[in-house]
Amino acid sequence: MSGLVLKLSPKERVLINGAVIENGDRRSRLSIVTPGANILRLRDAIHPEEAKTPVKRVAYIAQLVLSGDTAPADADIQLMRGIEQLSQVFTDHDSRTQLDAATTAVRDGQHYQALKALRTLIPREDRLIAAQAQGAMALPPDVKPS
Repeated sequence: MSGLVLKLSPKERVLINGAVIENGDRRSRLSIVTPGANILRLRDAIHPEEAKTPVKRVAYIAQLVLSGDTAPADADIQLMRGIEQLSQVFTDHDSRTQLDAATTAVRDGQHYQALKALRTLIPREDRLIAAQAQGAMALPPDVKPS
């Protein structure tokens, strides 16, 4: 991989190694060629008060690494444990693929990729929580309620 390419919308903000950078009035592309740079799109950021569900809590840990608030070594054990716990709930093929991608990314020190994979599970988690709240028991046979 030659680096990360960010495609930014007008006025979009991104956090790169602790500095908030705002795009101008036009769409643009940035190529990040420095390995290990911590990058977080602020539109994708999970706010602390939003990290109340299992997937969001695990994703938030990855985000803390990207924002520079937690050292990777401190977060990796929590991330791996969290991903393992999520794998007990999300047993369908697509979710497993995303959890495997997150695991590989954490092992490789690619916390942005881990966050990206985990974020794909948030809509699924939202549906599971909504179904439970409604008392619906019509979940697919390969998805266990949490």
